[in-house]
Amino acid sequence: MGKRLIVQRRGRGGSVFICPSWKRVGKVRYPSYSPEFEKKILKGKVVELMHDPGRGVPVAKVKLEDGREILMLPPEGIAVGGTIYYGATAPQELGTITCLGNIAEGSLVCNVELRPGDGGKIARSSGSYAIVLSKVGDRVLIQLPSGKVKEVYSRCRATIGIVAGGGRIEKPFLKAGRVYHLSRSKAWKYPTVRGKAMNAYAHPHGGGSHKSRRTGSTPVPRTAPPGQKVGFIAARRTGRRKGRKRR
Repeated sequence: MGKRLIVQRRGRGGSVFICPSWKRVGKVRYPSYSPEFEKKILKGKVVELMHDPGRGVPVAKVKLEDGREILMLPPEGIAVGGTIYYGATAPQELGTITCLGNIAEGSLVCNVELRPGDGGKIARSSGSYAIVLSKVGDRVLIQLPSGKVKEVYSRCRATIGIVAGGGRIEKPFLKAGRVYHLSRSKAWKYPTVRGKAMNAYAHPHGGGSHKSRRTGSTPVPRTAPPGQKVGFIAARRTGRRKGRKRR
């Protein structure tokens, strides 16, 4: 066998591919779901806005009235010293953490839970948000950032507002060194080389005496081993569709 592929090295693990989770400031999620959340409305103060390595969104440290400190994804407009509310019947203001059933239709929300108590799963990246569409019984229809409409329980928690840090991807990297340092903060392998640009011993796509627009590989099954599972994996179809005219 020739050289090990990147997918094989990644599967084996190691210092290059391990996620540097020890650099994180902490778990950014809602507190565990409790009956007090549905009965009380707690007021919280934003103590600090911190940088979390590998995350494109700042992390807000909030101190609640009962003495607890939580880490949350701040929406746009939240500043140090600001006030947020935490509760199932909390007022609908920017930064409020409440149930979806308590949020008005048409509102923009972020860090939405899929199931009550999971801590937040949807719309967590910078500048993203979900839209509350309608309410039917104990379910709420929300529109995801992808445009897909999903039904979740009305007891699921969400933060009112758009996640801070929007427009982050509009600024170009300009040089490879910035991408390198970004990859060091994440579980990336940088730089990556195209398999078609390698020799035949190093990759199934490698080899050939000249460049080709084709990948040089046929579809591989879903159950193929890591050394073979590259290119079109379990492709339903490849190539140009029949009957379509080329412009």
